[in-house]
Amino acid sequence: MRNTSPLKRDNASPVTAQEPAIRIFERLMRGYDGSAALRLWNNTLHAPDDESPIFTLVLRDPALLRRLVLERNPLLLADAYFRGLLDFEGDVYSAISLTNHFDRLSLTWRDKLALLRDAWRLPDGTEAKLKPANTMASRFARRFSHRHSKDSDHAAISFHYDVSNDFFRVWLDEERVYSCAYFTSADESLDQAQRNKLEHICRKLRLQPGERLLDIGCGWGSLVCWAARHHGVRAHGITLSRQQLEYAQQRIRADGLQDLVTIELRDYRDLAGEGVYDKVSSVGMFEHVGLANLPTYLATVRRVLRPGGLFLNHGITHDEEGWNKTVATEFINRYVFPDGELDCVSNIQLGMERAGFEIHDVEGLRPHYALTLRHWVQRLEANREAALREVDEPTYRVWRLYMAACALEFESGGTGIYQILASKPNRGEWPVPLSRRDLYVGRDGRFGEVN
Repeated sequence: MRNTSPLKRDNASPVTAQEPAIRIFERLMRGYDGSAALRLWNNTLHAPDDESPIFTLVLRDPALLRRLVLERNPLLLADAYFRGLLDFEGDVYSAISLTNHFDRLSLTWRDKLALLRDAWRLPDGTEAKLKPANTMASRFARRFSHRHSKDSDHAAISFHYDVSNDFFRVWLDEERVYSCAYFTSADESLDQAQRNKLEHICRKLRLQPGERLLDIGCGWGSLVCWAARHHGVRAHGITLSRQQLEYAQQRIRADGLQDLVTIELRDYRDLAGEGVYDKVSSVGMFEHVGLANLPTYLATVRRVLRPGGLFLNHGITHDEEGWNKTVATEFINRYVFPDGELDCVSNIQLGMERAGFEIHDVEGLRPHYALTLRHWVQRLEANREAALREVDEPTYRVWRLYMAACALEFESGGTGIYQILASKPNRGEWPVPLSRRDLYVGRDGRFGEVN
């Protein structure tokens, strides 16, 4: 933290009540590579004197600062932001990057004693806060236990996806795709990048008219409708989200695709039959399965796929093995994705091979998801009032913080995302072309465009 000016008072409240908070802020920000200001609960501003701050932390309750000093739990910052006890003005990404600074922060025993002394000198809290979010309340999310029963998986999916169809409409693209887009350039629009992604998946699966496609975790039906409309397949989607199901069924009727597309509320473990489908897609699904259940999930896909059929497994990974308890994983499971679990991509591939799949293509999309998330955050912030007509303020804050933090995580390399194309072996048959040329050359010569 650079040198700061004396207190800038916007009202007549006594300086002595704010001095402990200012000292705590300066100690915690020591060594920070940036410029930040602090606005206190009485609107007192403490700002750098040599440059404009990139962002301003707004502390609405001194009791929060005391808890942070005593407990030093980064999740307190997130929870305080959701409840309105803490806010920030300016660049959201720079504010989130403070967590990295705090992770690296090293304090001497004298610093710790000084922090404790000042923490106890802070005034009592103001209780200025928002009501807890109805749909994202942390107390509810903590009930999930990673057992991944059918009932708990249904509840976890509902927790995340059944917020409000119109809330997602506010910040998603025209096709309503809630997964990583596929950009041909950094300045491409989100709408075009999501169309690119839908077409890219269909081409990787080498869809042919009349083939049977299963989409596991079909969301609002974007992929099954695209595949039927542009590639002439008979597509079936399954989801555990009732709100997604209702929207997708309306969409199918509106697009006149009733003869080609069906969607149902079904757990993947309840899929019937053997060799029923020519192709299977799973986009943003295996993250919800649970690592212990991945063998069951992959065995189910293999059972319903015909010999020689293709399977595209698209999902998020991270840079270490297993789903260990960290601040990041606890945040995700408590507030956003209850029971979600990630693994490194090599383990996902190994699981697919152990299930009997032959892998043909692996594509990393990490920078694409970082771009996608930044688009989503920008759209959410630009349409804040529309979003707040669909959800409460704490829920809006959860999604804003979650997506912005994920963008930074993808940019740093801590989280990745991969499309893995595999097949169910059939007597040595090679079910894909010898080159990838067909993926990128469209009938009109441009990627992602279809007649």
